[in-house]
Amino acid sequence: MTGPDSTFTAKPRRLGVEEEFHLIDLRTRRLTARAPELLEALPDDGYVAELQRCVVESNSAVFSDLDSLRKDLQTSRERLVQAASSLGMGVVAAGSVPLSVPTELRVTETPRYRRMLADYQLLAREQLICGTQVHVDVVDRDEAVAIAARLAPYIPTLLALSASSPFWSDGSDTGYASARTLIWQRWPTSGPFPVVDNAAHYDAEIAMLVASGVISDPGMVYFDVRPSAGVKTLELRVCDSCPSVDTITLIAGLTRALVDREAARLHADIAPTAPTLYRAAIWQAARSGLEGDLIDVSTATPRPAGEVVRALTDSLRDELTAIGDWEIVDELTTRAIERGSSASRQRRVLRRRGRLTDVVDRLAAETAGTAPAPAPAARRDGNLLYGYQPADCEDPTIPPDPFDEAIAADLSMRPGYAEIIAAATQLGNVSLRNREYQIEREQSVDDVTFKVSGQDRAQIFPLDVIPRIVGAADWQRVSDGIEQRALALNAFLCDIYGDQAIVADGIIPAEALDRAPGYRRSGRLPSWQHVRTHICGTDLISDGPGHFVVLEDNLRVPSGVAFALTNRRLMQQFLPEITPPAEILDVDAVPEMIAQTIAAARPPRAHDDGIDIVLSSGWTDSAWFEHRLIAEGAGIPVATPEDLSVRNGRVHLHHGRDIDVVNTIYLRMDEDMLLSSTGVDDVALRAGLIEAMRSGTLAIANALGNGVADDKAIYAYVPQMIRYYLGAQPLIDQVPTWLCSERDQRDYVLSRLSELVVKPIDGLGGSGITIGPECTDRQLAERELELKTQPERFVAQEVVSLSTHPTFDGNGFWPHHVDLRAFVHLRADGDDIDAVVAPAALTRVAPSGSLIVNSSRGGGGKDTWILATDVSEN
Repeated sequence: MTGPDSTFTAKPRRLGVEEEFHLIDLRTRRLTARAPELLEALPDDGYVAELQRCVVESNSAVFSDLDSLRKDLQTSRERLVQAASSLGMGVVAAGSVPLSVPTELRVTETPRYRRMLADYQLLAREQLICGTQVHVDVVDRDEAVAIAARLAPYIPTLLALSASSPFWSDGSDTGYASARTLIWQRWPTSGPFPVVDNAAHYDAEIAMLVASGVISDPGMVYFDVRPSAGVKTLELRVCDSCPSVDTITLIAGLTRALVDREAARLHADIAPTAPTLYRAAIWQAARSGLEGDLIDVSTATPRPAGEVVRALTDSLRDELTAIGDWEIVDELTTRAIERGSSASRQRRVLRRRGRLTDVVDRLAAETAGTAPAPAPAARRDGNLLYGYQPADCEDPTIPPDPFDEAIAADLSMRPGYAEIIAAATQLGNVSLRNREYQIEREQSVDDVTFKVSGQDRAQIFPLDVIPRIVGAADWQRVSDGIEQRALALNAFLCDIYGDQAIVADGIIPAEALDRAPGYRRSGRLPSWQHVRTHICGTDLISDGPGHFVVLEDNLRVPSGVAFALTNRRLMQQFLPEITPPAEILDVDAVPEMIAQTIAAARPPRAHDDGIDIVLSSGWTDSAWFEHRLIAEGAGIPVATPEDLSVRNGRVHLHHGRDIDVVNTIYLRMDEDMLLSSTGVDDVALRAGLIEAMRSGTLAIANALGNGVADDKAIYAYVPQMIRYYLGAQPLIDQVPTWLCSERDQRDYVLSRLSELVVKPIDGLGGSGITIGPECTDRQLAERELELKTQPERFVAQEVVSLSTHPTFDGNGFWPHHVDLRAFVHLRADGDDIDAVVAPAALTRVAPSGSLIVNSSRGGGGKDTWILATDVSEN
């Protein structure tokens, strides 16, 4: 012993760990109440029941050597996983599991647990959480009490390391890294260690708690740290269960070193560090884990979590060195900071495909030690492109060698990207994750969300840290092509809801319209101008340098522009180091552009004092954020049908005590929902709206019935439309498409079903799509049957080689497929129509390994830098 900051004893204190594990059904991935059955298959020593029958606890042996503890934990898990697997169960070490049906779960049938259920009711029923407890030898009970109080400033950091419960049992994202902490803190004896003078004082406090009837025995004392009720140890109880054994080992090593240091300082009469803002620090650790800030105990100020963790480890170097733990704890600290929290990894898994079962599978694999090792994207030299493969795709059969827009095959940077990648690399993994966390918090404030297919609740629309560059020449070609396309589609809509010349001339068969679900009688209501498509959203992909192809048209309710605007703002606010060039087009002009386009759609009998509005189905709409932002930026109200009435042939908006006449509705909801709605006076709106449109007092943009042009089968005829209506050749390509309603085309599709993409003609958000090379034999057989029995519902296309773009995955950059949604505005100018492309476009990022780029299928977005001049080679 060399001084007060050295360990108090030369002999390493023994330590052990208790781990709680969730049991899941391997088929459904839901919690299963079969712990008694599993315990029958396990050795009598080392495994015990817990309050809930969907949880088992393992108890390690006692060790002086940290590495021996780690090996014992691994062995114990292997034994548990093997026994569970033989019974059709999986094992998950995490604070919570996102799939469960609480009514299917039961408490363990012992007198103690039945009493707890009777006494605590909701608390016991919702105890669907698991924790990890670390025990460190402290033989003297007075010393244990004193050290417990002295550990308080460091406990939040240990909690942050363990954070592994971002989702609650219903699958919702709680917004916390450790939601378990919030659940756990509801127990009456959880929280900070009490202020007591010695062991006798502490025991007296516990005796009073038992006497009060609030708890039934000293084992129900759940302070964040406590002298153990049954053995001579100090017990850390604050941590979530940890998927990784390495995380538990790190926490155990740090806890023992803290006990050693505080014991030495206690005996040297050195005052403890005050537990500044303890409850606030615990909350902050539960909220952000390792991705945000923690409260620095020395200054009571926020500080990046990685810095706080590293500072704690470094401050314990003498203690760790004295017992031979420095090298392992130092390495595990570095690894923990680089990887981030389990909570963050779980969220990334969910974003890939939007499936909670993927999250459970990943947790089970990490628990079992069978999860793939973290990809070596970031080497210690800071190269975040280490291992980057520009032509990467999980399935080598689809498609060959996708073009990477930022990085060449030899890993050289394409024009404009060297500075971007350098700036991101300079920040490094940990800082980038911290910035992502800040961005997501801001998105939560602004409700920048969307819904993933299969989920009831909206989630954050992830913004990637690497922006996408679209050069001036490429943008000009895209603009020319989609302006032409929007004009042709607008002419098509005016025609088919009028004389149908294109049908009479044999360009498009009448059956194509009859089969299109979006072809509606409502489309024949007057639009009063020769503009029906006021704002068109065009989805494009790039399959090579400077070559964009139209993938889809959106003329009904095109969304996404608000995400494009918000992405720019968030990048400027939270990643100022990644600086756009001066030649970038300004997106701030877009809201006023939208306002002008809506105003240009006014009906012939517009009221002089009338207003324009954005009409939405309200806060339950997945695009409610966009509706609000557009309305605010355009300086017009956002309303719902319940705010409207029709009086004297005009539509009125009721807001507060004010009533305004409405000239133009910018419709951002389904037309069937609108026409079936009731207004503020509980009167059905349908008849009044139709009469207002017919009489020329109301215009709706985009016009009703436009959904027919979104049809995947109608898409196949757009090149013919351009030639027919505009007398020109298409300026931009589209994907070759086969109509399965045509026998010869259907037969061709069936002969190549395993090679083609098949889409429902009315599919939204990538739903119903099959990608041949990715399908199982069963999926192909099911699709073949559908094509034979309902061929008119489908079209087929070649698998397109979508370009890729470097995307941050928390541990470096990897290629993800991307698309681009651009927006064309059409305005009547006398007998002519002006077509203008907005200077903002939304880049959407596919989940890892997926070719489907759609917000509703997971993934995220990027800031899109559209340049007024081309970037130079550098």
